[in-house]
Amino acid sequence: MIWQIDFWLLVILIVAAVTALSLHDLLGAVAALAAYSFFVALLFAQMGAIDVAFVEATLGAGITGVLFIIALFLTKRRTED
Repeated sequence: MIWQIDFWLLVILIVAAVTALSLHDLLGAVAALAAYSFFVALLFAQMGAIDVAFVEATLGAGITGVLFIIALFLTKRRTED
């Protein structure tokens, strides 16, 4: 393993996680969480766990992101501010 790649993927993961937590826009937070999951999949692939990376990319970044977006669009606000 190349430790520089691991280091920069870890930095990107921390930035994506902090970004997802600090965003007030829910759609942007879902995009940041999908990016986080994609970079976790890259980290798994770099570590040699290709099957785990594939599952993380399809479930974490793909299906979960789509389900979050569908849930956002089906949710209604109580008041219009």
